[in-house]
Amino acid sequence: MDHLSLEEIDVDGAIREGMEEVSGDTRMSFLRKGAMAGGAALSGGAILSALVPGAAMAKTRGGAPPSSFGAGDIGILNFALTLEYLESTFYNEGANNNVSHGDRRLQRLVATIQADENAHVRLLKSALGSKAAKKPNFNFGKAVRDRKTFALTSYALENTGVHAYLGQAPNIKDPKILLTAASIVTVEARHSGAIGLYLGKGIAPSGPLDTGLSASKILAIVKSTGFIKG
Repeated sequence: MDHLSLEEIDVDGAIREGMEEVSGDTRMSFLRKGAMAGGAALSGGAILSALVPGAAMAKTRGGAPPSSFGAGDIGILNFALTLEYLESTFYNEGANNNVSHGDRRLQRLVATIQADENAHVRLLKSALGSKAAKKPNFNFGKAVRDRKTFALTSYALENTGVHAYLGQAPNIKDPKILLTAASIVTVEARHSGAIGLYLGKGIAPSGPLDTGLSASKILAIVKSTGFIKG
């Protein structure tokens, strides 16, 4: 299936800005062309293809993750863990590549966000125990080597994380799990605000109220990046 163009879809402000600014790297096509149409199944990413069959991706009750992630709150936690694997590995590889070399402000941001995302992974894995999803293989290409691409990707990923957690809030049944998710999403929002200020985009691209996105829309974005490899 061909990617939808920016003109064909209505996307969130943060991701729209990323689309308009990043160019020339096929692994960053999600920032330019997106994949936000209501749950379209996209090619690529063997692991997510196995986790999220096209039919399940197209229709999930209340915007919750497909049953392949697990039932109920377990599925939501594994959905969150998959996103945290993506983010933590992105920052770990960026740091290993010294992508922010020469920019002390970005170096401080990366160090802080990297530590937070790794803590989120540990927290979710601990909560899930033996039911935790396995970490996929990743290939971030230029996104973890080029400073500008890294910063713009960070901005898109952090805002996507905010939309993902907020989108699942109505589906969480256990109050303790809801509190855990809330404690993570507030930190994700601070990350997105910090990187937004670094890029000169402001703190809250969506205005005074953030919006949640369904799991199908979030997974479509993730699959379209090509960052996850089987």
